[in-house]
Amino acid sequence: MTQANQETKYDDNNIFAKMLNGDIPYHKVFEDDKTLAFMDIMPQAKGHVLVIPKQKAVDLVDLEPEYAAAVLMTSKKVMQAQRQVFEREGIIQMQLNGSQAGQTVFHYHVHLIPSSIHELGRHAVTQADQGELAEMAKKLAEVINA
Repeated sequence: MTQANQETKYDDNNIFAKMLNGDIPYHKVFEDDKTLAFMDIMPQAKGHVLVIPKQKAVDLVDLEPEYAAAVLMTSKKVMQAQRQVFEREGIIQMQLNGSQAGQTVFHYHVHLIPSSIHELGRHAVTQADQGELAEMAKKLAEVINA
């Protein structure tokens, strides 16, 4: 852990750890041996996807290089699918490290948001319709797996 992040220890009960353990449902977009991509249930824009490593890491400093590379490659696949499915060229790629930066789930993750900075909604405010999330996840997965 970094000196500024010594107080934040990895919590095996965080929501993303529970998803990786199969303890709670989610709308999967893509998965491989090192990453998982899924729909954000409190999106900042339509099509908001999160990409997480399957490594226990609070933030970027904790992430092993092979998992960092895998997150980047999965993010690339998801972004290409988002551009096609949502007909958006602009995708915001956001990653927050530590509570002072706005991180609320202390498992490393990347936000991929088909939006512009001017249209972006507030983080973790409104929960999305689960049926709509399932449909978007299905369309994105189809494009990635094509």
